[in-house]
Amino acid sequence: MEQGKIWLSSPHMGGTEQKFVNEAFDANWVAPLGPNVTGFELDIESYLSDSKNEVNDVHVAALSSGTAALHLALILLGVEPGDEVLCQSMTFAASANPIMYLGAIPVFVDSERDTLNLCPVYLEKAIEDRISKGKKPKAIIAVHLYGMPYKIDDIQKVAEKFEIPIVEDSAEALGSSYKGRKCGTFGTIGILSFNGNKIITTSGGGALIAKEKSVKNKAVFLATQARDDAPHYQHSEIGYNYRLSNISAGIGRGQMEVLDEHVDLRRAMNQFYQDIFLNIEGVTVFSEPNDDYFCNNWLTIISVDEKVTGKSREEFRLYMEGLNIECRPLWKPMHLQPVFKNMPFYGNGIAEELFETGLCLPSGSNLTGDDRKRLSVGINGFFSAQN
Repeated sequence: MEQGKIWLSSPHMGGTEQKFVNEAFDANWVAPLGPNVTGFELDIESYLSDSKNEVNDVHVAALSSGTAALHLALILLGVEPGDEVLCQSMTFAASANPIMYLGAIPVFVDSERDTLNLCPVYLEKAIEDRISKGKKPKAIIAVHLYGMPYKIDDIQKVAEKFEIPIVEDSAEALGSSYKGRKCGTFGTIGILSFNGNKIITTSGGGALIAKEKSVKNKAVFLATQARDDAPHYQHSEIGYNYRLSNISAGIGRGQMEVLDEHVDLRRAMNQFYQDIFLNIEGVTVFSEPNDDYFCNNWLTIISVDEKVTGKSREEFRLYMEGLNIECRPLWKPMHLQPVFKNMPFYGNGIAEELFETGLCLPSGSNLTGDDRKRLSVGINGFFSAQN
């Protein structure tokens, strides 16, 4: 009999989500707004705020998706048709698509090896070259890939030098931190995702993180069809239907209660893989560069050196697939995607190399002891087998 599927990252309920949802039903708060939305926003604000690091200026707007949050962030930063926006190339397409929604032009930048995120060296080169062509970029989208904080100090230094705002894409990084400060609070505007495969989920959803209450209020205004303050329906700006529902926010409130537990469990999965691959030459498990970084290990990723192992990343993926275990290549860089093939790119091939050799492993906080046994047998079976 075939064993059940081990998924890369499946939803993990904590137990109290139903209570908040039931309260919404009992009060007939099934409309897009309600007390769960306000409560969820306050829960996130409390989690991200940290008085010891003087991070008190956190204002959260709960939205229908992380993509919606990115779209609104770019609007709030004044991105218009024909503008250029710098974007990390190794990321999910949702980081780049909102640039196109606005008729703007994405300019892709390579990764660096320490965090696999936006390379500050090529970021600066890209900015200088775009300025020399008469097109100063309007914003920078920097991503905490797989929960690993990007080189925040270095990227911030470049952004400040050229006075370009940062959209901090923390879709994968809720629970991660840099120098003790939570990811999502560093950029001019931050965003989160609560998609079904994230650290916590609202089944679908996201959030925009602002430093000023006025920016949050503007985001909420745009996310609710930009309805003017009038007794009738009047609209002076184009708006969007981007607000999170009260039911989904109820799920989020229950999930916030187990967020730290989920992070601990995913970090334990990363250590599990560190231990397994310790004696398998040619396979590297990615981890924090130093103690400044705290990664939620949303997904644990490895790179496979075929010259050393004699086996490729893809052979390993297919082997695990045969065991009903889901593994997945890293995000295909945006500058290699057919839809973005004509967009500018600055780099030296690191993102492409990572895509060819990297693999995401099952990392869910709900993986069991039996799941880990199957993973261990599969990994050791593949790498110990003779070619």
